[in-house]
Amino acid sequence: MPDQTPEQAPDQRRLADHDLAALVTEWLDWAQVGKLLGVTPAQVRTMVREHELAAAVPNPGQKGAGQRVPALFIQDGFPVKGLPGLLTMLHDGRFDDRECIAWLFLDQGLPGRPIDALRENRGSEVKRRAQAMAL
Repeated sequence: MPDQTPEQAPDQRRLADHDLAALVTEWLDWAQVGKLLGVTPAQVRTMVREHELAAAVPNPGQKGAGQRVPALFIQDGFPVKGLPGLLTMLHDGRFDDRECIAWLFLDQGLPGRPIDALRENRGSEVKRRAQAMAL
């Protein structure tokens, strides 16, 4: 993997600084995700580790705050089509889960947010942009 270019690092810092609680309106804990997917919370944890899903603490520092998964990552009992591959691409570009979630929920001029494009089966442009960022 090539090192991050100086141009990439500030963009990622800005992504990491976004208030995820303001970007994502509905979050699910491990048990809720497991129920929707028909798996155990331990399997959800594995899915996050393997980049099939992403999780973050929406409000760091808040009492009882733990990692959560954005509810929009689940559709019809499965992770949104194209999400695992996209998360892998972003992680290859050295994004962490928090940065991935911020990127997916910010308007990238697609039109709209990348998560909405994925949910509407319009993921080609989202993937192209993620590939360009991962270089």
